[in-house]
Amino acid sequence: MNAAEAPTVLIVPGLRDHVPAHWQTLLAARLPRVRAVPPMGREDLDCAARVEAIEREAQAVEGPLVIVAHSGGVVMLAHWARRTRRPVRGALLATPPDFECPMPAGYPTMAQLDANGWLPVPRERLPFASIVAASRNDPLGSYVRVAELASGWGSRLVDLGDAGHLNPASGFGPWPRAERLIAEVAALGAAAG
Repeated sequence: MNAAEAPTVLIVPGLRDHVPAHWQTLLAARLPRVRAVPPMGREDLDCAARVEAIEREAQAVEGPLVIVAHSGGVVMLAHWARRTRRPVRGALLATPPDFECPMPAGYPTMAQLDANGWLPVPRERLPFASIVAASRNDPLGSYVRVAELASGWGSRLVDLGDAGHLNPASGFGPWPRAERLIAEVAALGAAAG
């Protein structure tokens, strides 16, 4: 893989899929080389189907690949990383939820997540450079628990302060810092690879 070649960014949304005002959607519109895992609908909780969707999109990319996952997409990516052989330059993993603790009302229950293959959440080291961006007041995962995930994955932890779940409901549409973190993780992966 040519370290100088610009990577394609693969967007992996969470369970709520693509939202027009979401930072991932806005980011995808600004990037020159981007693909996105297609929406699957928030009612379809089949983790294996979502992992397969990541695999299809990742294999369709020629050249270097950087993945940008948010929320449940981070957990999908952790499951995907266990089975793929696709080289990845790096991944930005934004506000992963703690699926091993009860979620607020309106989100899947632990029983639903377990029945659909999400649990246990993989905790082994990821086979590529990664940055976990964690919020201090995320209603879907405490900072301490997310920091534990980052440690298990071998990810660099970035403290976002009080950013909620880094979504429109938390006041985030554009998230300019994402592009800097993508460049950072791509450089980490290029140096390692």
